[in-house]
Amino acid sequence: MDPLSWLKKKSAQPKPLSRIDAVILAGGLGKRLKPAVSDRPKVLADVNGRAFLDILVSYLLSQGFERIILSVGYLKEQITDYFKNHPHRENLDFALEDTPLGTGGAIKKTKNLIRSEDFLVMNGDSFCQINFADFYSFHSKNQNLLSIALAEPRETPDYGVVLVDAGGKIRSFDEKNATLRGFANAGIYFMNQKIFPILPAQEAFSLEYDFFPKILDKKCSAFLLPGKLIDIGTPERYAETQQFFRTATLS
Repeated sequence: MDPLSWLKKKSAQPKPLSRIDAVILAGGLGKRLKPAVSDRPKVLADVNGRAFLDILVSYLLSQGFERIILSVGYLKEQITDYFKNHPHRENLDFALEDTPLGTGGAIKKTKNLIRSEDFLVMNGDSFCQINFADFYSFHSKNQNLLSIALAEPRETPDYGVVLVDAGGKIRSFDEKNATLRGFANAGIYFMNQKIFPILPAQEAFSLEYDFFPKILDKKCSAFLLPGKLIDIGTPERYAETQQFFRTATLS
């Protein structure tokens, strides 16, 4: 059986997701991955015969999303060429960066392309199994400005640590506190359009470092995930990702 057969069909998710735009941040340089992937942007790294970004696109479509905006920068022509004749090209739009904007600047760049009041944002170099319908229901029910998906922490320290209290309220980023439990930022968010007016004024900035820590007093909540966070950020993790998708049976 094809371990990626789940990519080839859409699951019967609630219709509201079909009206929600999804943004994939795919503009990074991928410097740490260069020893293993040097001829293409990181998001096009081959994972068992398929570009990693293509896997993410298919996963979103399988969950019920119908419009995906790819925010691309570094070697962006390779990405637009890859999807030029893609079977789901009609579901895709592109936000093009001329200079590196960071995760925050990339979101600002997509503002005029986003049509839905709430929208999904996810990093283009990582994956975590998630029921997006449940995540959106959580975000909508709480009327959040921002909902952040969190995964179990990894053994290595090079990821964003998010501390939450017993009620799921986000307390801090990248700090150590023995009274709170730390989770890994999965790089998956639901946002509301009201977030745009309060984004930093500068063109290029980081969501994780320059923005999120400053808005914790607003309607922000953590959505905890049971799945493992994987990414292709380094050659070692890239190899782990390939192994993961060889045996993955996801829904």
